[in-house]
Amino acid sequence: MKVLLLKDAKEDDCGQDPYIRELGLYGLEATLIPVLSFEFLSLPSFSEKLSHPEDYGGLIFTSPRAVEAAELCLEQNNKTEVWERSLKEKWNAKSVYVVGNATASLVSKIGLDTEGETCGNAEKLAEYICSRIAMESITVYQTIAHPGMQGNLNSYYSQQGVPASITFFSPSGLTYSLKHIQELSGDNIDQIKTQGPQHPKKNCLQLEPLRKDCTDTAVMFAAIGPTTARALAAQGLPVSCTAESPTPQALATGIRKALQPHGCC
Repeated sequence: MKVLLLKDAKEDDCGQDPYIRELGLYGLEATLIPVLSFEFLSLPSFSEKLSHPEDYGGLIFTSPRAVEAAELCLEQNNKTEVWERSLKEKWNAKSVYVVGNATASLVSKIGLDTEGETCGNAEKLAEYICSRIAMESITVYQTIAHPGMQGNLNSYYSQQGVPASITFFSPSGLTYSLKHIQELSGDNIDQIKTQGPQHPKKNCLQLEPLRKDCTDTAVMFAAIGPTTARALAAQGLPVSCTAESPTPQALATGIRKALQPHGCC
């Protein structure tokens, strides 16, 4: 069974994207299509803040991209030596919070000890830390549509057909990709309808007919977390699976359960 993940590929120590591996363990054939690109912002300001740990009570890394921004600051401003000599130790004397295990892994590579990665998502992490420190935020990157997104989606639909499941990994990814997915669906689908209260066990988007040999197939929409799930719901799209935590294991478990007969939420 084919599933589509709207994210970029990230190889782990085994040389494979962990989402592809975990879904494969359940017999699901996953394809990754990136829908977002990133532009780094405010790096001089961020670099200055990293140089003065005495002004802050800690650090919060909200995503792997935020860690990449920190690495760029150290590399571009020749601060790697001073980081290793003193700054890293000073920051480690404070709290360094992260959202998710993937971010924690990258933060550890720059020598910082982390906490909060087991909270599961940004909302739970915020609850964990909001009463502990006063916060100042700085935006170090912005998201834009991936330049190859539309072509990659076209290629996938033409070669693979309509997937059994589509997983969104962020509200911005949904924003940039939904229109193209709807356009592609229009090329292959005569009618789109949402099953509602009359089918409470199958609150999935029905796409029919998807192929000449398929007249009633449900596409399951999955979300990596509650914020993305709410963004899907705001678009009027039913969410059949929300991962309990932003990890390959949790997503694979949720998708497998939802794709089982009568498994849609």
